[in-house]
Amino acid sequence: MKHQIRIILYLFVLALIVIGLFSCSSDQMPKPRGYFRIDLPKKSYQTFDSTFPYTFEFPKYATIKPDLLSPDQPYWINLEFPQFNGSLHLSYKVVDTNLVQYVEDTHEMAYKHISKASSIDNRLIFNQKDSVYGLIFEINGLNAASPYQFFVTDSIRHFLRGALYFNVEPNNDSLAPVIDFIKTDIEHLITSFKWKSISGVK
Repeated sequence: MKHQIRIILYLFVLALIVIGLFSCSSDQMPKPRGYFRIDLPKKSYQTFDSTFPYTFEFPKYATIKPDLLSPDQPYWINLEFPQFNGSLHLSYKVVDTNLVQYVEDTHEMAYKHISKASSIDNRLIFNQKDSVYGLIFEINGLNAASPYQFFVTDSIRHFLRGALYFNVEPNNDSLAPVIDFIKTDIEHLITSFKWKSISGVK
């Protein structure tokens, strides 16, 4: 009798184990971490043309604001992307005998992200017709604070540097669709970029 009870208990425990295994079906497995869907607006551009020594086209879903952190630099502006919590900082300088120093400073500011970057890809900007020459820095890596930077110059009078930042903790895996989207806008800005002669900036 005791032997029969022991067999019944054994079969009962075995049945519980089998039921438990089958209840852990594949749809109960942890799912990979996902991200919220990002709705990207339709591409549409307008011209920034004012009293500044440069002009370019920028997207209609972006806004231009003065750089309040540099009130002594009237031609420094931020191209804000409020929908994506991002900003392209544009800083302008007049070239005298300091072009080499400006270029070296730009390289240094781009490569200071190397510790968080998996790679930095460089691309030349060469627009002889409008005297717009420079370099693009695509900074790859999940934790790189600024994924895209560039500079342009006419090599004689004008120099402008651009740097893209997001006002969120760097996670360029989740930001990848937005970064790619805004890269297209920045490259349109560069393609449409032209210098102007104004009073005080010859």
